[in-house]
Amino acid sequence: MFHQITIVGTGLIGGSFGLAVKKHGFRGTIVGCDRKPVLAKARKLGAIDRAVADPIAACAGSNLVLLATPVGGIVELMEKLAPHLPSSTLLTDVGSTKSEVLRAASRAFGANVSERFLAGHPMAGKENSGIEFAGADLFRGAVWFLTPQPGQSLNGKKARAFISLLKKIGARVEELDSTDHDRLCAWISHVPQMISTALAANLVEEYGPRAPLLESGGRALREMTRIAASPYSMWRDIALTNKQHIANALLKLEQQLTHIRENLDTRQLELAFEQAHRLKANSPQRHRDTENAKSKSKKSKLHA
Repeated sequence: MFHQITIVGTGLIGGSFGLAVKKHGFRGTIVGCDRKPVLAKARKLGAIDRAVADPIAACAGSNLVLLATPVGGIVELMEKLAPHLPSSTLLTDVGSTKSEVLRAASRAFGANVSERFLAGHPMAGKENSGIEFAGADLFRGAVWFLTPQPGQSLNGKKARAFISLLKKIGARVEELDSTDHDRLCAWISHVPQMISTALAANLVEEYGPRAPLLESGGRALREMTRIAASPYSMWRDIALTNKQHIANALLKLEQQLTHIRENLDTRQLELAFEQAHRLKANSPQRHRDTENAKSKSKKSKLHA
């Protein structure tokens, strides 16, 4: 259905989307919109076919427009682009928070918002941002949340075509209410970032920026602090637009840490470990790994 796609923001996510749809059979034109140096890299990498610096001009002729900027930019772009997009064009986004984005869409499109805009959020990324780190397989196996407006159906022609495109690039599409999305992502994405940032900042404060901590700390420390390298420019907008959910989650985490700190020499610490172990014990991946191990064991016995 889509013959031309415009990607506004050709960084890690936007660039990866362009590479992914091309890899999986999209034969139309992909127009990129960003700063000129970024667009030059995106064209060289093959993520886009044409580069247009002005967002309104970049969307001309496209029937799918993906906003892949930080959340604040998505809100501003939506209001700017809405009057210029034909009704046949589907506008979507990749913002990490959704409630504010949906409110902005309602302001921009009014009563027609359900026909014009479909909010989304791919749970994919890296600690490094930028087109240099883009890859066609970034979304393979990743959840791509869709958070429709209240009453918005995903059975419309444009929505079905977009969902089909997402599945082609390997994403697992899941529908979620915007408030539930923002609360969930506070726990599974935003708070982990704040934990990593706090730990890395404390280590620098305690030992200085040049201490060889990552080398001596091993894999656990490297994994815990890996995303501390994520850019503030992206997380600023996430914190501003999901402040309450993040604050509530951080408060509960602070209470849990206080409980652990006060019980380092009691059996309450053991109980905290036991409760934490339930997370992995009940995960679908753990069950898949167990079944795979059993299957391999049976095969090895048969060939013994």
